[in-house]
Amino acid sequence: MYSYYYFEQANVRDASRKHSLTMSKFFSLISKSVLLLICSGSVLAQSVQLIGVMPGMAVLKVDGSSPKTVKVGQSYNDVKVLSVAGSSAMIEVAGKRQKLDLGDAGFSSDSQSGSGNVSQVLTADQQGHFFTTIAINGRSTSAVVDTGATAVSMGEGVAAQLGLDYKSGQRVIVNTANGQANSWMVRLDSVRVGNITLYQVDGTVIQGNMPMVLLGMSFLNRLEMKRNNGQLELIKH
Repeated sequence: MYSYYYFEQANVRDASRKHSLTMSKFFSLISKSVLLLICSGSVLAQSVQLIGVMPGMAVLKVDGSSPKTVKVGQSYNDVKVLSVAGSSAMIEVAGKRQKLDLGDAGFSSDSQSGSGNVSQVLTADQQGHFFTTIAINGRSTSAVVDTGATAVSMGEGVAAQLGLDYKSGQRVIVNTANGQANSWMVRLDSVRVGNITLYQVDGTVIQGNMPMVLLGMSFLNRLEMKRNNGQLELIKH
């Protein structure tokens, strides 16, 4: 059983003060975080995946929704299909055009402040844990922020769902809260949290199963983090 770490209220950068959660408590926290997200009405920036093409139509998944067939010239959830050719489609979101090949994912323009920074705010649950939905290589998955994890880490089951060829990566031994474990080092093409996308992010796939991704320091170290009143602001400069 793996242990999962969370932020102490006092200091977001103090990775030395951590508490392990039992698996039953972990799943309880997941349920509470989902309810919190629903009640708060938080909306992530759009993600669009092309999962099928037909003459004059594209099959899209928007923000992880069920597949939707959209005709050329029509829109779904503010995603407009401009054209379809072969195994690709041209879409438009908020005035920005992107070409998607079959299986690819694209995203709407990042919302930026006047300084050019991009930020995303996460809200903690009652225990101070930051659960969120992220996209790895364009595929959505659940994650929890973990400053105790060196890299973006996941179990084999999640890695398989994300389509990662992790067994071609370097085999290593990593230290976990429950001792040493076999794992594979991988390089993730992209990791997206809300409005923030980082490319070529180090990841670790740990032998065995874990219920969700640990959003570790290989992603967080490339951002500025601000903690205030139960919220964590991630800032990309």
